Amino acid sequence: MTDNRHTVTSTLEFPYRRSLGTVVGGFVTGLKDHRILGIRNKNGDVLVPPSEYDPTTGDSLEGEFVEVGPGGEVTSWTWVPEPSSRHPLSQPFAFALIKLDGASTSLVHVVDVGDIAAMRTGMRVEPRWREEPQGLITDIEAFVPEGAAQ
Repeated sequence: MTDNRHTVTSTLEFPYRRSLGTVVGGFVTGLKDHRILGIRNKNGDVLVPPSEYDPTTGDSLEGEFVEVGPGGEVTSWTWVPEPSSRHPLSQPFAFALIKLDGASTSLVHVVDVGDIAAMRTGMRVEPRWREEPQGLITDIEAFVPEGAAQ
């Protein structure tokens, strides 16, 4: 009997474009000015990044922007020992949940510490900004240990 099964490897992508609107647009405009903005919901929580809708209640959020951080605390992380060309950094780094000062939620971003031994939950970090901001989340090149940003 002949085995006619074959394995096919493929990549499935879903590229799309969307308009930013006032909430996300306000967030990226803040990034261009080296400011990180959240949005306050009806309960007084500050959501970062800001969302157009409250994830708990579904209520529309077009209210008060609140500046947070820029520093914060790593609440969870995972190490990327061998980054691919699709990763934001070419050297080993961590993807982390970072709760910025004044925020009620955590932001997912990268932490550039150089070595897994330097990475830990609870560490204080601050953004390392791109020299030429474009109004994108990548205007924060990475978070680094507090005091290490240039």
